Amino acid sequence: MSLEDRWKRYRWRLIRGEPVDPPVNVAIDEVLTRRVGSGERPPTLRFWGRHKDEVVIGRFQSVSNEVNEEEARREGVEIIRRTTGGGAMFVEPENIITFSIYAPLELVAGMSTVDSYAFLDEWVVEAFRSLGIEAYYEPINDISSKNGKIGGAAQGRAHGAVLHHDTLSYEIDTARMLRILRIGQEKLSDKAIQSAEKRVGPLRRQTSLPREQIIEHMIETFAGRNTADGLTEDTLTPEELAEAERLTRELYGTRDWIYSIP
Repeated sequence: MSLEDRWKRYRWRLIRGEPVDPPVNVAIDEVLTRRVGSGERPPTLRFWGRHKDEVVIGRFQSVSNEVNEEEARREGVEIIRRTTGGGAMFVEPENIITFSIYAPLELVAGMSTVDSYAFLDEWVVEAFRSLGIEAYYEPINDISSKNGKIGGAAQGRAHGAVLHHDTLSYEIDTARMLRILRIGQEKLSDKAIQSAEKRVGPLRRQTSLPREQIIEHMIETFAGRNTADGLTEDTLTPEELAEAERLTRELYGTRDWIYSIP
């Protein structure tokens, strides 16, 4: 069986996420990873729904090192911590696209971490290229283009499943991002903004397409390339949502988790 055919051995589900509070998305990742790993849920592609600005830091980062907390509080930006590694992301819901893939470990069996990142993001690169973007995978976990970085991925393997998620830039308020994230410059300046602008290539600037149209194109590419009979539309079950809300109360929404020092 070819690597491409590995996808097609499963009957994939699609969840178009309803907006939830920031830490609930992290909790949903754990719930669906566990359920796919145990066989309670088929492999699933989920797009995150959001309604608040946020900073998402990686599992092994420190809030104080990554975030200007005073500025975040002033601007109403919530801070959360995900379960996977990688760097901090500044999120404005209308300017970001995030998706998660939940699949049995067999999908990436025998692959190195680097190879699995490339494999799980091939369909994303294909989707962007078919929109006229000169996109490519950049090891270990970035999707880039000749016009700058589009986004980055993070991954975890636990509970008999692989969780792989990407956060992609649709548009970016660079000045605001630099006020909230600590990216190394001593003070915000036109030069710092211009430097950051050169490193990113948001999808809106490369396609002029509405965000929702890009998401639909990604879904169509995934369905056409990775499934034998298309994606089945799905939602979180009441039990899955209740479990995610419990995990948010007990763990992912708590100060102990967000400010933990790994």
